[in-house]
Amino acid sequence: MNACDRFDLTQRPWLTVRLTDGTVQDMSLVDVFANAHRVLGILGDVPTQVFALTRMLLAILHRATDGPAGLAQWRSLWQADTLPTESIDAYLAKHAHRFDLGDPDVPFFQVARLRTNDDKFSDLSKLIADVPNGQPFFTTRIGAPLRLSLAEAARWLVHCQAFDPSGIKSGDPSDPRTKNGKGYPIGVGWSGAIGGVLVGGRNLRETLLLNLVPRDVFDLPEAADLPPWEREHLGVTEELDGRVPTGPVDLFTWQSRRIRLVGQDGVVTAVLIANGDRRTPQNMHPYEPHTAWRRSQAQEKKLRSTVPVYMPLEHDPERMIWRGLQAMLPEADIAAGAERLPPTVLRWIGRLTSTRVLPRGYPMSLRTIGMTYGSQSSTVAEIVDDALSLRAILFAQDAGELVRSAKQAVAASEAGANAIGRLGENLAVAAGSREPAGARSRAVEHAYGALDPLFRTWLAGLGPDSVPLDALTEWHVTADQALRGLADDLVASASPTAWVGRPDRKGKLITSNHARKWCGDALRDAFAHAYQPVGSTS
Repeated sequence: MNACDRFDLTQRPWLTVRLTDGTVQDMSLVDVFANAHRVLGILGDVPTQVFALTRMLLAILHRATDGPAGLAQWRSLWQADTLPTESIDAYLAKHAHRFDLGDPDVPFFQVARLRTNDDKFSDLSKLIADVPNGQPFFTTRIGAPLRLSLAEAARWLVHCQAFDPSGIKSGDPSDPRTKNGKGYPIGVGWSGAIGGVLVGGRNLRETLLLNLVPRDVFDLPEAADLPPWEREHLGVTEELDGRVPTGPVDLFTWQSRRIRLVGQDGVVTAVLIANGDRRTPQNMHPYEPHTAWRRSQAQEKKLRSTVPVYMPLEHDPERMIWRGLQAMLPEADIAAGAERLPPTVLRWIGRLTSTRVLPRGYPMSLRTIGMTYGSQSSTVAEIVDDALSLRAILFAQDAGELVRSAKQAVAASEAGANAIGRLGENLAVAAGSREPAGARSRAVEHAYGALDPLFRTWLAGLGPDSVPLDALTEWHVTADQALRGLADDLVASASPTAWVGRPDRKGKLITSNHARKWCGDALRDAFAHAYQPVGSTS
């Protein structure tokens, strides 16, 4: 089959963006950097595509600016009205041949001569994340063979390298890893192994710069941190078995797969996806800035490691972003062997705010993007996408009291939700239910549903003029009122049998009145500041 047509990503429109005036259009790489100050943000066919494409733009910006080396160079970029388009244009022109989707020898993010024993290709459902394999009834792409424009194919190509599921792949006969014509699982694409975190600014220029962490923040060797378009073109086999990344640029563009697109007449009709470079996640925190990390004792035991082993803190689709603030808001000092490490990009924002390079009241968004996978990580299960609006001061190293108030508010909210959960369970027991656990889960879900919009509004209001204890008290009052109202509704809707009650497993009588009183006591404990006298600091 034929390679796809020539398509220069530096000059041809393929990145979908929303402008600050609300209009949507496609732009080339050259245009998106030149107009970044009037672009609100990148759009994607799925949220994970935004993450992958943003990181590709960051890789280009890192290399075009030769850094930035440190805070001084970053500050000069931030204070300019536009991105350094002269340097970016020169960089893209120098490497333009490596950004051609259909180059016969060095196609972008592909291997030109990738093949299988029978020279067959797969349909494009292997490339498109919104077409679950074996579950076509979940997609709107039904009724005709899948076809992609070159622009759309380019976006999915970048996404595939970042988030492709694991599982058995096509096997090129020249790859020594191929057995019986198959490539056996090496894991998901690198971005699929992490819990992605991006900082958002008021436009794309600011978003890119806020996520552009300088070299001196990373404790890395002096070796150049290169993307694939500056390296020797990859062949079919793994570049180096288990090689260590050279830095964030390398991971932003990590070639998890060997891919070949085919088509004609301006469309892509089929694809070949084989295994690429395997990347295990253990202790990649010195290189990867866009995820939080958790210490894994299981990995330390498995590897017989004498030093802490950190794994990416992946997102839980059932957990709202603000419930994970404890892991994302940086501490002033991170102890050796800490159980959690915040994303490096957020520590960088803290440094910018503490040094007043970034105003403490600067409004930003914190966006979490990730993918969860099905059985053996071989299928896409869910895509996680959530965002919070907040002020830069919450990342400042000298705003410890306000940060603690935010974290304490999260902890109090979880205690309050658990109190509502126990109420739901006790009401179910009082009504004679044999499955009270389900009632508990539903009640907890209702509690978080009630708190979610309230907490987001409260958090967005925290700023340089906020008094930490007053802010925390305000949240305690707000949350307590909301959950007490929910508790009253649950009691009012309980079965009449619950008023009489039933004994629990220990023989203790539980009625709806008992359940409501216990819940009220628990809410008072959770939101203690709501009950302190006005002006009290205890």
